[in-house]
Amino acid sequence: MAWFFANDALTTEYYTITGENASHIARSLRMKVGEALTLCTPDGRRHECEITEITRTDVTVRILSSTACEQEPDVRVHLFIALMKGDKIDDVVQKAVELGASEITPFLSARCISRPDAKVLTKKLARWQKIADNAASQSRRGIIPRVNPCINLRDIPDAVKDTDASVVFYECGGEKLSTLIQGKIGTLALITGSEGGFEQDEIDYLTQNGVKVATLGKRILRAQTAPVAALCAAMLLTGNLE
Repeated sequence: MAWFFANDALTTEYYTITGENASHIARSLRMKVGEALTLCTPDGRRHECEITEITRTDVTVRILSSTACEQEPDVRVHLFIALMKGDKIDDVVQKAVELGASEITPFLSARCISRPDAKVLTKKLARWQKIADNAASQSRRGIIPRVNPCINLRDIPDAVKDTDASVVFYECGGEKLSTLIQGKIGTLALITGSEGGFEQDEIDYLTQNGVKVATLGKRILRAQTAPVAALCAAMLLTGNLE
């Protein structure tokens, strides 16, 4: 079934889809009046709908039933990924959304090779959010995870201060993730580095601000592999890959 997202909670029997989604329904999917689709709303609800009208710019649907969306993990994972060369982050964003990340923030660290200017970063951010939108629809997510503007590594502690657990993955070793993620947690921050890894003073700074250091095993993973592996491990440990 076609899967789309509404910007607001649905408070009436009918809802009008506009913009790219409406065009996609009418022109790409060639859907017709009477066909069914699913709408997910920011309040965590899933709505089964029937198309009642299609115009050149809009698609109107009638809400037939509404339930809580069961696709979302019961832990909210905020993934922090260091800037990487080329388009590597494109794939990371896609896979992270498919696996259940709730929020993604790119950051700049000392060993980042990629250092785009503000104009380029703005374009990249728009592309990453579009990738997140498409991945959320494809994987039947209940929400569209937000991709935040790029920050500096020194800003991470403030961004995770209200998180139940925060973990940075260090290529030089750390604790097993299974010892850091135990019991029921509601929010989790995962931090992975760039192609050059982290400098020791960056790890020291993060740990001094409450972030725990973890390892992903004895093998050194590529910068684009580490965040996906970390997210998989976290989802498994929290019972969200069962």
